[in-house]
Amino acid sequence: MTSETIISIFLGIGLAASVGFRVFLPLFALSLAAYFDVWELNQHWVWIGSLAALIVLGVATIVELLAYFIPWVDNLLDSLAIPLAAIAGTAVMVSTVANLDPVVTWSLAIIAGGGTATAIKGASAAGRVVSTTTTGGLANPLVSTLESGTAIVVTTASIFAPILAMVLVIIILIFIFSIYRKLRPRIKH
Repeated sequence: MTSETIISIFLGIGLAASVGFRVFLPLFALSLAAYFDVWELNQHWVWIGSLAALIVLGVATIVELLAYFIPWVDNLLDSLAIPLAAIAGTAVMVSTVANLDPVVTWSLAIIAGGGTATAIKGASAAGRVVSTTTTGGLANPLVSTLESGTAIVVTTASIFAPILAMVLVIIILIFIFSIYRKLRPRIKH
């Protein structure tokens, strides 16, 4: 495996993790990166760097970011975004991975890309439910700000410093796993 392939995998995983916080933001950033020739996409995914895709993903990003600041609408979006995150996480991964056999690329995209996005989106949605039930939705804009900020940081790192993005993803997943372990009911024998 070449260093280009490894970096492209880190990019894909970083963007997939960001998809777990905001579905359209990482896709828009990838579109921007492709449009301005910062990243070269796989030949079948070059359309993401088109002006039309850039505009559509830009509008979708703005709508998504604003909608998450409306209590109760954010919970509805989370229920829709979980399956979308799996698809988008897979898509960003498959569009960025370079120099691998298609079977390996798609397997990696489904497992690492879709799996990472789904795990983070699931944890994010669960956190929002807790916020809604404990604060009546009053804390949800704060939660949305944290999620959007995290998505922006991880997306930016993914595009400009993929190795750093991978470190951030590992930290996020460890954090999610540690919370899960603390909240999981203890099984008594």
